[in-house]
Amino acid sequence: MKKITTKAKQIFLMIGATITWFAIGLQFYLIILNRVEAVPETIVRFFSFYTILTNILVALCLTVLLLKPNSRWGNFFSRPNALTAITIYIAVVGILYNLILRQIWNPEGFQRVADELLHVVIPLLFILYWCIFAPKAGLGWKNAFPWLIYPLIYAIYILFRGALSGFYPYPFIDVNALGYNTVLLNSVGLFIGFFLLSLLFIAITKAVSRRNANT
Repeated sequence: MKKITTKAKQIFLMIGATITWFAIGLQFYLIILNRVEAVPETIVRFFSFYTILTNILVALCLTVLLLKPNSRWGNFFSRPNALTAITIYIAVVGILYNLILRQIWNPEGFQRVADELLHVVIPLLFILYWCIFAPKAGLGWKNAFPWLIYPLIYAIYILFRGALSGFYPYPFIDVNALGYNTVLLNSVGLFIGFFLLSLLFIAITKAVSRRNANT
């Protein structure tokens, strides 16, 4: 049974890593192909999207767990703390896109493929991986606070760079259109959402741990 579970996990990791790297590569190709700025600026903008950065994090996690599970990084990515944090980050990608961003544009062709992979397929795949394979013991409510560091650093970077370049990757943090007061209010709302989602995942891990302890 253990061998079957290990094999299934390896297959899942291979499929997930392949799809994620493909989607990132496809999106990079498309943004370069359809660029409106110079290549260096386009590349910087590519890496300014929370979607891209988080999918890269997912791709690295899946790849390391597939190829080097016993390495230092493999041990890091296999921890309940790290896996749950990444799951929350990629879940936010799917939630924000499908609740807010999907309605404001209608991609076609390969751009539609990249969009659906990055914002729907990969978030669902990683959440499924977390549900089936991720260890869930040992998490406490206090873990929710350090998980906010990643979105905090991202927000600071985007606002700082936006003030210099005028480019903001998402409409709800576009200071040019909304002003700082509205953007900061939106950011606080997003952080509250991150925090509540973190509490939900921790609650799930606690429930699973209690169930396993009683069986």
